[in-house]
Amino acid sequence: MVWLRVLTGDDWALWRDVRLAALAEAPQAFKHRIEDWHRGGEERWRAGFTSPGTYNIVAFKHDRAVGMARGIPVGTDVCELRSVWVSPEARGRQVGDRMIEAIAHWALRLGATTLRLTVIPDNHSAIRLYRRHGFAFSGQLGDALPGGDREQVMVKALP
Repeated sequence: MVWLRVLTGDDWALWRDVRLAALAEAPQAFKHRIEDWHRGGEERWRAGFTSPGTYNIVAFKHDRAVGMARGIPVGTDVCELRSVWVSPEARGRQVGDRMIEAIAHWALRLGATTLRLTVIPDNHSAIRLYRRHGFAFSGQLGDALPGGDREQVMVKALP
């Protein structure tokens, strides 16, 4: 049984542990590297919880963290989906689906009409997951990546 937990500011250490596990397990899936996150200590990790309206969730299976996702409001009608990761043992078990649905419902509650994300161009499994949830490439490019490539922006209109 997989369940989702919405994190509070007091859960920064849990978020840190899951984020570092994600970066260690799938470095090719993220713009930031694990080395980037070892600087700054507790203050840097807590900062991710201080932005107004940020929505952080961790998926658990049998009391073990197996996934994470973050929602961030970026305007009056746009929210971003970030930091999505599912551990290898939980992949293919709809954990990513449940987290994306939870972030979409959160964005709707905020009044958003669009959910946006960026994805590494060759992260094909993530792209398939996002497409399954109605995301489409916008034609916009995100940040530059090491090696000269750029993130791709995907968007989904919310009902």
